[in-house]
Amino acid sequence: MRVILVIFFLTPFILAGAQNNNGFPLGNVTVEQLQMKVYPKDTSANAVLLDEFGEAYIDNGGDNNLILEYKAKFKILSKTGLEEANFRIPLYKNGSRKQFIQKITATTYNLSNNSIVATKLNPKEDVFTTEVSEHWNEISFTLPAVVVGSVFEVSYKLESPFLFNFWPWKFQSHLPKVRSEYWAKIPGNYVYNIAFKGFLQLSLNQSSIVKDCFTPGDGRYKAECALYKYMIKDVPAFIEEDFMTAKSNFISSIDYELSEIRFFDGRVEKYTKTWKDVDSELINDETFGKQIKKARNLHEKKVLALVSTITDASQKAKVVYEYIRNWYRWNGDYGKYTSQDVRNSFEKQEGNIGDINLALIGALQAAGLNADPVILATRDFGLPHQLFPIISEFNYVVARIENSDPVMLDATEVLLPYGMLPERCLNGKGRLISKVVEESRWVDIRPSQKKIKKILLDLTLENDAFKGLLTITSSGYEAFEKRTKIIDAGSEQAYFQRIQSTFHEIVLSDYKVDNFKDPDQPLVETFGFEMKVDQMGAKKLYLNPFLIDRWQNNPFRSNQRFYPVDFGAPVESTFHLTLNFPPQYFIEENLENSAYTLPGNGGRFLLNATSLENKLSVTSIITLNKMVYTSNEYYSLKELFNRIIESQNSQIVFSQK
Repeated sequence: MRVILVIFFLTPFILAGAQNNNGFPLGNVTVEQLQMKVYPKDTSANAVLLDEFGEAYIDNGGDNNLILEYKAKFKILSKTGLEEANFRIPLYKNGSRKQFIQKITATTYNLSNNSIVATKLNPKEDVFTTEVSEHWNEISFTLPAVVVGSVFEVSYKLESPFLFNFWPWKFQSHLPKVRSEYWAKIPGNYVYNIAFKGFLQLSLNQSSIVKDCFTPGDGRYKAECALYKYMIKDVPAFIEEDFMTAKSNFISSIDYELSEIRFFDGRVEKYTKTWKDVDSELINDETFGKQIKKARNLHEKKVLALVSTITDASQKAKVVYEYIRNWYRWNGDYGKYTSQDVRNSFEKQEGNIGDINLALIGALQAAGLNADPVILATRDFGLPHQLFPIISEFNYVVARIENSDPVMLDATEVLLPYGMLPERCLNGKGRLISKVVEESRWVDIRPSQKKIKKILLDLTLENDAFKGLLTITSSGYEAFEKRTKIIDAGSEQAYFQRIQSTFHEIVLSDYKVDNFKDPDQPLVETFGFEMKVDQMGAKKLYLNPFLIDRWQNNPFRSNQRFYPVDFGAPVESTFHLTLNFPPQYFIEENLENSAYTLPGNGGRFLLNATSLENKLSVTSIITLNKMVYTSNEYYSLKELFNRIIESQNSQIVFSQK
C-alpha cells in the first residue's frame, strides 16, 4: 500500500478537534484509567492514547470549508511521557489563503483524595501563535497540571481552504493507541484518489451514503455524500529500527488527492494528470527536457573528440561518464530539475543533482548513445506513488543507457564507479522519461554491486603483545563508503587518526591505502597492529579473536517486524585471523564452529576455528544475498544475527603446558 504526499500534514497525536457528538464522549474519565500504572499491551510505553477520533468533511459555505474535528484522550505513564502534554500544531498558508484552528478545549484529570480533579486550559492565555516561515504558522500550548498518572483530553476544529488534499489521517505514531477512528464525509462533486498505507488491518471499514449533505451557495443545488468510517484497535507504537527506508513508507495511514470536481452545471475540472501527461510535460520543461537538449549541444564537440576512436558503446559511455563526473562538483543539493541554465553550471563546474545528471544525459546523447532520465525518490524521501503522478514525490534524477545490458549512472560523486548508483538512490522503482512518450515507464532501481569487506589479521603472540599486520579490502558499496569517509576526514592521515581514536587497547601504525583514486578497483588498507597482553605469563590467557569489526548488539530487537529489512545492497563480510603463539601454551578451549543458513538461499553465517601445533586459524563469513528481506523472513534474519553475536562474543582460552 502506498501514500500520497500531502502539501500539509498533521500527525494525529498532536491534532485536536472541536467537541462533537461522534466518537467517544469527552469528560468520561474513570478512576481505573487514572490508576493505570502500565499499558499491558506495551509495558515499555511512556504514554498511551486511550482514544482518538477525527471527522473530516467539506462544509457548505465559506472559503475555509475543509473541516477536521478531532479529539483525543492521553494517559501519562512516566516522566518521559510528560512531553506529550506539549502541543505544536502546524498550519499551512499560501498568500492570503490560510488554515485556521477553532474551539480549542483541553482538560487534565488527576486523582486527589480518591476524587477526580479536572484542570482546564485557558485558550485565551495559554495558546500561542508563532510565524515559523513564509508558508507555516504554529499553534502551541501545554496542558496544565500534568503529572505522571494524569489523563488529559484535547479537542479542536481545523479549517482549511486547500481542498486538493482532503484531511489525511495517521492511525499510527510513536505512541501505542487503544483505538484510533476516522470518519471522512466527501460530497459526490469531489472525486479523490484515496491511498491506504501500512501493514495494520482495519478493525472497521464501512461506507454509506448521506442524502442531501452538501448544499453550497444559495442552496438551490444538493448533493449526496459518501461517508467512510475507518478504525483500528490496539495500534502498536511505530518503532524505527535499523535497515529501513523512510518511516513514512510504513506508518499505517490514509491520504487523499483531489482527482476532479464535478460542478452542478455539468462542467468537470480535472486536477490529477495521467503519467502520459506528466511524461510529455517533463520532456518539454524548461528546467528538465530542454536543459538536456542544451547540454547535448553544449558538450557535443568535446564528447565527439573523446569518443572518435571508440567503437564499443559501453566504452563510449564510460569515457563520457568520467568526463562529466570529473568536470562538475556537486553542491550537495538534491533536485530533479536544474537550478540554473546548463551553460552557467558548466562554466561554474558546479551544480545540484539535476544540473549534473541532466548534463550527463545530454553528453551521452551527444555521443550517439540511447540515454534517458530516470526520476526517483531517495531512500529517506519515501516511495513514489505509481498509479497516478505526484511529481513532488520525486527529488532526484539519474541517467539510464538502454542497450543489451541497461546501466544507470550518477555523475555527482567523483569516486563512484561506472554503473553504480549511490546507496541513497536504491529505493524501489524510478520513472523513465523517454523522448518517445509512449516508451516512458517504471524501471527497477537495483544495486549493480555488493557491499564486500575482507579483513585479514595476521598476528604473532610474542613477549607481552599480539603483533602483526591488518589488511582490509573493500569492494563495491563498501569501498565507495570508505572512500567517502576518507574524503570527509580531509586526508588519509586524518582518517587514520579517527580510526585509531576508536580503539583503546589496540595501537595501529604505518597506515597505507592502495587504489584510493581508482573507484573501479578494490580499496586496500594496511596497518601495523599491536595489542598488549596484561596477563602474559599467567597460567591462562583469554582472547576474543574478533578484535576488528565485531557486532556488539543485534540490530533486530523487536519480536515482530511488519515492514521489510532493507540493506540497500547484498552483503559479503569475511574475517580471517591467523595467530602464532608460543610453544609453552596450548588451546584449552577454542571457539565452537557454527553454521546457519537462511531459507531460500537468503544468506548464511559460517564460523570455523582450527588449531595445529602453535597456530590458530579463525574464519568467519557473513553473506546476505538479498537487498530486501520481507517481514516473513525477519525471524530467520534475527536468529542469524543472534548466532553471529554469540560467536563473536566468545573467547579462546590458552593454557600453559
